[in-house]
Amino acid sequence: MEAESEPYVRLATLRTLHRVVADLNAARSLAGTLQAVVEGAVHGLGFDAAAVSLVRPDGDLVVAAVWELEESAMGGPSVLLGQVGSRESWDRLLGVSDHWGTLRFLPYDRGWAVASDIPRWIGDGAMPVYANDWHPADGLLAPMYSAGGDLLGVLSVDRPRSGKRPGAWTREALEMFSLQASIAIGNARLRAEMQRALARLEKEQQALRASEESFRQAFEYAPSGMAITELHGAGRGQLTRVNDALCRLLGRPRAVLRQQSFADLVHPDDRTLLERTSAESGRAELRLSRRDGGYQWVCLRNSIVADAAEGPSFLLTHVEDIEDRKRHELQLAHRASHDALTGLPNGAELKARLGRRLCALPQAVTAGHQAAPPAGPGHGGAGYAAALRPEDGFGGYPEHLFGDAHRTPGGYEGADPAHGYGLPEGYPAAASVGVPDGANGYGDHVHAVVPPDHGPGAEIRTGPFRSSPPVAVEKGLAVLFCDLDGFKSINDRFGHNAGDAVLVEVARRLSGAVRDGDTVARFGGDEFVVLADGIGRDEAKDLSHRLRNAIIPPMRIDGRAMRVGVSLGIGWAGCGMSIEEVLHTADERMYDEKRARGGAVRGARGERSHRRAG
Repeated sequence: MEAESEPYVRLATLRTLHRVVADLNAARSLAGTLQAVVEGAVHGLGFDAAAVSLVRPDGDLVVAAVWELEESAMGGPSVLLGQVGSRESWDRLLGVSDHWGTLRFLPYDRGWAVASDIPRWIGDGAMPVYANDWHPADGLLAPMYSAGGDLLGVLSVDRPRSGKRPGAWTREALEMFSLQASIAIGNARLRAEMQRALARLEKEQQALRASEESFRQAFEYAPSGMAITELHGAGRGQLTRVNDALCRLLGRPRAVLRQQSFADLVHPDDRTLLERTSAESGRAELRLSRRDGGYQWVCLRNSIVADAAEGPSFLLTHVEDIEDRKRHELQLAHRASHDALTGLPNGAELKARLGRRLCALPQAVTAGHQAAPPAGPGHGGAGYAAALRPEDGFGGYPEHLFGDAHRTPGGYEGADPAHGYGLPEGYPAAASVGVPDGANGYGDHVHAVVPPDHGPGAEIRTGPFRSSPPVAVEKGLAVLFCDLDGFKSINDRFGHNAGDAVLVEVARRLSGAVRDGDTVARFGGDEFVVLADGIGRDEAKDLSHRLRNAIIPPMRIDGRAMRVGVSLGIGWAGCGMSIEEVLHTADERMYDEKRARGGAVRGARGERSHRRAG
């Protein structure tokens, strides 16, 4: 390029420059682009050697590409590959160099500015004769910047083939080339980052697909029921996905279940528990309906699956079959509260049921009497069954296993027709006996009041307030104490097996003689107790006659005709009375009848002629 002013030389240079720039843009990787930069500087701009120092993420510069026209005997600039120079040293070097436009020229006499950590190679070229001759220690640098002005790297060229320091045209050509090189390097870096991002994305997608497949297999092939429930939108609460185990458990096809929600399947008594569990993402034991119309005991375990950006996405529910465990629990509960021989409620269950109807509020017999209920448990539901609440997983037992009545604002319902007891229609509720709903902490408790024995229509005050109006109470809770006459002789003569058979038959007859909702319990030995709620005194007498008539007919046991009699005493239960007081009163009246009829009276209280129940 000695004759730089000649037009044909410039045209040839431009053509060469166009070609090498095209090579820059054709490179497919960052390494290929860097190599095209140094080769273009050597072959297109008339230099014997070139190197590119690239800025690393930490800011320092590393020699990333070198090229030499002819490899020298001493190894040439290729020995610089991989060497690192600090950013601070490079900035100082660029600062002390002569500014040739965007280029930086460092004359040999300023070599002191080159720090020891900057990679440098000095060739064995001829020493200069004239002022514009190239010195082997001279250096020409072309800093390359991004569009945002950040330093990308430095292109270093050495030993112009003319032997002269570059003139204006060569400098301009080098500036144009370094500008195109910086664009090509920026694009290559962008492509490299995109490729790395795509590789990461593909890897993440593969991991996600693998995770989804693992979840799908764990969900679909789980041995217990699994369901996914929608948490938002119009489909809130709907089952969007169920597995085969849940379909088998409930006997419903997948397509049908996906149109329903757990609220559609849950037992009515467990609906509140389900709603609370769904909101709290917890655990609950409840009943879900099966296709055959029955109910299945299950344990629901909910987990809210949340998205990092959008929050809770759906509810994952694990449905475990606990039917066998519940059946065992119910059987144990039934055994604890029922007589093993007759299947009737035992003494403990009798007291528990009686306790549910009694509270500590005394009956007021005058308008000026007032009493405050004591604080503490036991009002309106104390006793054994109070501990077996539906929300604890003991509600709604099958009637053939457990005859407990369920409290409702109107009384008791759902009782076993033979052994439970309820509140017949027409019986006065709390408000009708002078106690507002919720007053003094009694809530919906229906106060038991002893009906007067001086004729119907008598006025007594039953409320705790002076302003309570007089109420005509003709019905109450009757307690009929039954003691078998002549049973001991059967037991002694024919043995305990015959005695047991008689007790079973008596239990059957008593259960058939009472009303639906009354309680028949075996209190112990040959004693039975009947609780009849919402009954008047005349009705109680009629009931005692039915019970007596049911028992006295002969019964055939093991081919023999056997007969027992019965003594009955009618007592009444009222709030303010203790359970023992109620039972003692009925027991005393039973003994009064026994004495009046000339029957045998036991000397010691509590002595039994047969082994005690429960």
